Amino acid sequence: QVQLVESGGGLVQPGGSLRLSCAASGSALDYYAIGWFRQAPGKEREGVSCITSGGSSTYYAEFVKGRFTISRDNVDNTVYLHMNSLKPEDTAVYYCAAVAQFHGSMWYTAEEYDYWGQGTQVTVSS
Repeated sequence: QVQLVESGGGLVQPGGSLRLSCAASGSALDYYAIGWFRQAPGKEREGVSCITSGGSSTYYAEFVKGRFTISRDNVDNTVYLHMNSLKPEDTAVYYCAAVAQFHGSMWYTAEEYDYWGQGTQVTVSS
C-alpha cells in the first residue's frame, strides 16, 4: 500500500508557474503509474497528466499540452507536475493518484487508480 501527499499549490497570477509534488511513502513509487487529476468547484474530476512506472511514457490532457510537464524521481519517491502559463481556468484542487496496473481503461479514468492523495489547492487569479 502506498500513501500519497501533494504539496506545492498556492495562489499565482495568470501566466505564472507552480510545481506540484506528489510524495509517496509505504511503498516504492516505481511500482506505480502516477496520474494527476483536478477538480474545480461544481465540476467533475478530470485527468490532467500521467506518467508510467518507469517514466518512459507520459500523457497529457489537451487543455494542458505544451504548458504542463510531468516527471518523476523514483529515488526520492516523488512525482512532479510543472505548470507554466497558468490560466484562471486551471484553478482547482489537484490530486495525485497511483495505480499498479491499468485494467483496460484510459489513463484519465479516475476509477482505474487505487490510491489517492488529499489534494492541494491551486488558484490562478490576479
